Amino acid sequence: MRKIMLALVATTALSGLVSSISGCSVFGVYRIDIPQGTPLTQAQVSQLRVGMTQQQVRYILGSPSLTDTLQPNRWDYVYNYRPGTYAKKAGLKAVNDQHLILTFDKDVLKTIEGAQSIPAAQPGLPESRDTTLNAPPL
Repeated sequence: MRKIMLALVATTALSGLVSSISGCSVFGVYRIDIPQGTPLTQAQVSQLRVGMTQQQVRYILGSPSLTDTLQPNRWDYVYNYRPGTYAKKAGLKAVNDQHLILTFDKDVLKTIEGAQSIPAAQPGLPESRDTTLNAPPL
């Protein structure tokens, strides 16, 4: 009975050691960059004018992040960015609360809201650590 208890204690201690070595708390976890939405700059937003058509707005800003089926005349451009492991090491910060709301009246831009939340320039992503493989053509 004593050998069984000793083996059980040793197994428990060993499994705890292995899980702490392979766990997230010791070595850390690689996290990817998570950009969500449409990144915009003040240069793009400054080109918008009340009276533009939806096609002109889409040409300048791209497709909206959100279009509501109940309000088809409202376009939302939202952007959030959560930096991953390498981006944090490069000093990039999270981006939140960038929200541009455009409303249209019969395909014509009527109002622009949230332009003050758009920065002059979006922070760049860190360069890729992947190497480029150049192979000769077949």
